Amino acid sequence: MNKRYPIGEFSYNDDSFAANKDKWIAEIERLPNDLAELVNALNSRQLETSYREGAWTVRQIVHHIADSHMNSYIRFRWAITENEPTIKAYDENDWAKLVDAKNAPVELSLDLIKALHARWVWFLSELDANDYNKSFVHPESGEVVSLRQNLAYYAWHGQHHLAHIKIVKGF
Repeated sequence: MNKRYPIGEFSYNDDSFAANKDKWIAEIERLPNDLAELVNALNSRQLETSYREGAWTVRQIVHHIADSHMNSYIRFRWAITENEPTIKAYDENDWAKLVDAKNAPVELSLDLIKALHARWVWFLSELDANDYNKSFVHPESGEVVSLRQNLAYYAWHGQHHLAHIKIVKGF
């Protein structure tokens, strides 16, 4: 098994959007409960365990999901309200080294993810087909990212990190 990408690397094809949109939204909706179920069963030693050498601990993964998904929600909102905005990037590895990501109780981010995802899913479900055609620009790569692609990515992203935590749990 490839521990870095246990569910495989992200790939996207625009032709898959219509068939998968509702499934991806459902995955984003389920993530808070799936994550809490996995993490709440862990002891403190497991929370400080990495899924592979040199990678983040489970605690850092949980806080990273909160950070990353907050940024994605904001990116969706920018793309809807502005014409192809250039989003603000951040260094996820630097954020994972911050004191809260390394030491704060995971419950803080679990609560945040639960509330964020409830609002995000409501928002995503209300968008129409034209809204999903909107996009933003990533400042580091210059890539134009459609909301279709971003939805697919964040459905994958949640499952990707759940798989990392399952490695720690021995699944």
